[in-house]
Amino acid sequence: LRAADFRAYLATRSNDNYARTSTARAFSVVRGFFRFMERHGRLANAAIHNVRTPKLPHAVPKALSEAEAALLIDSTDIVALADAEAWVLARDAALVTLLYGCGLRLGEALSLTRGSVPKDGIMRVTGKGNKQRIVPVLPAVTEAISAYMALCPHAGDATTPLFLGTRGGPLNPRIAQGLMQKLRLALGLPETATPHALRHSFATHLLAGGGDLRAIQELLGHASLSTTQRYTEVDAARLQSVHRMAHPRAGR
Repeated sequence: LRAADFRAYLATRSNDNYARTSTARAFSVVRGFFRFMERHGRLANAAIHNVRTPKLPHAVPKALSEAEAALLIDSTDIVALADAEAWVLARDAALVTLLYGCGLRLGEALSLTRGSVPKDGIMRVTGKGNKQRIVPVLPAVTEAISAYMALCPHAGDATTPLFLGTRGGPLNPRIAQGLMQKLRLALGLPETATPHALRHSFATHLLAGGGDLRAIQELLGHASLSTTQRYTEVDAARLQSVHRMAHPRAGR
């Protein structure tokens, strides 16, 4: 196969309206296959190394506005499941408040145990790669978790998951995703209002409030600062305003 053959393959996928992200994954598989064959002495094809992977669209984190986030937090225990038990409503309110208040990934929040309940305004969180970080916890988050714990009918010890399903087992992520879907519909929020959007909102609102990028990186548990820098694009208008006010020649 020549480089032109690989490019024809990519062009065909483009004409068939495959997403560029899908084509990039597919071509990565093909390239990986050739590397595997070459490593095992079966065949070698230098042409594939001269073909670039399709350029991916630049994704910007989809964050809620501060007003939308406040509406979501204040309304969770009212509109989410009107016919649910009080402790379930308290659980849902605590989860949503935690995701936005601490910027956790959904998996991080659901992996918390009762032994990791916030104490003295901080909480230890285990993120990707089992890396742990210390996260400051707002009083509103602590209060929401305490209210849920006081109503939860299921007993447990320090190793019991913090967020439980109605039968007492660990809360399924799909339940949390379904909760956000119901809230979206009830409150008229955009489709991008997912559990992960609360993490994006946490970072974006901190940055808008003057938060330090390095500090936000630590709070989010990002290994690379470049990942955190995506949020500067969301708040580009504020950065331009700061630049105009701070640069000595901006007013000339």
